[in-house]
Amino acid sequence: MTSESLSSATGTIGFEKHDHRACVSQALAAADARCSAEGLRLTPVRRKVLELLLNEHRALGAYAILDLLRDAGFGSQPPVAYRALDFLAEHGFVHKIERLNAFVACAHPDKHHSPAFMICRKCDAVAETDTAPATGALGEAARAAGFHIEKTVMEAEGICPACTDKTAP
Repeated sequence: MTSESLSSATGTIGFEKHDHRACVSQALAAADARCSAEGLRLTPVRRKVLELLLNEHRALGAYAILDLLRDAGFGSQPPVAYRALDFLAEHGFVHKIERLNAFVACAHPDKHHSPAFMICRKCDAVAETDTAPATGALGEAARAAGFHIEKTVMEAEGICPACTDKTAP
């Protein structure tokens, strides 16, 4: 699987190479700081789930997370993983990828946003970008219907650059 980095032009956390250790370290430090500032409790198991998702840079299902938690010495009961994921999703540290029934660490946990995900159908790598649905075709359709969009999540399926490179002659 390919690594990810921030593309300043689009706000996309994509499929490019980067310093993975620094990426994970900075994201965990930001989560710690935000939880401290907002009075949220980032318990050891919640922090570990976030760290696992950050380390993978791809979506993981709850049972895969549970297996990794067990390997790391945490509980082996499904509620352990689900409670941690519920907290992390509620506070915007992770997103659920519906197509995969899995979770991915948020690329922009410091801001309220409408994410769009590009999911590789070959390796399940996930890239996140920020969208503005209220200004696009969806926003126009919503306004025409008298509907106010509060939240959107878009998922696109395709092939990532690493998988494309593997199949190129």
